[in-house]
Amino acid sequence: MAAKGGGGDLKLLGVWDSPYVNRVQIVLNLKGLSYEYVEEDLLHKSALLLESNPVHKKVPVLIHGGRPIAESQVIVQYLDEVFAGAGGPSVLPTDPYERATARFWAAFVDDKVGSPWHTILFAREAEEKAGAAARIVTALETLEGAFRDCSRGRGYFGGDGIGFVDVVLGSYLGWFKVFEKMVGVRVLDAARTPLLAAWGERLAAAGAAKDVLPDDVDKVIEFLQAFLD
Repeated sequence: MAAKGGGGDLKLLGVWDSPYVNRVQIVLNLKGLSYEYVEEDLLHKSALLLESNPVHKKVPVLIHGGRPIAESQVIVQYLDEVFAGAGGPSVLPTDPYERATARFWAAFVDDKVGSPWHTILFAREAEEKAGAAARIVTALETLEGAFRDCSRGRGYFGGDGIGFVDVVLGSYLGWFKVFEKMVGVRVLDAARTPLLAAWGERLAAAGAAKDVLPDDVDKVIEFLQAFLD
């Protein structure tokens, strides 16, 4: 997979339906950076992945000029700093307070949405999965207020354009539909969180994201079942 533009020697190791990989892809697309995408088999991890991320042995890993960078939020911030003058938009705000606020909410997302996401994937008991889905619902209700404050009536957490929190939270959008089928809970519901529901549709349709986020629920579930068996 490649985006327009030049980013030098960029290679992304990933898995197609990983939200953590998808957020890096969205930022690469936003910035118009060309890159080589390498799909990993997590049951048979490549030597390149194990060498590039020996601590966690996980995707995503971005390799830039032969040097690896691991952890999705770290990669996103790295791309924003290194390619600040590449012509694409900045993902993090320039104002220090707004930048700190964006980092706070991004950390909140991966703690309060990402952790239950992991539980839904790997828990064996239906009650445990349902409880995790309920925690995501609660987190999204909090994020509804955060969106109202951060967006100030505009389209994204980042204002008029996609920003750091949009990328981090938006990477879970495809999985929210998967959860509805797996657990029977609609975690992103326009009746509960109308601002976030409209935001989700807007982000999923954006050029940088629409060909990145997984949209085939059955394919994702089939992939997950094959991985867990």
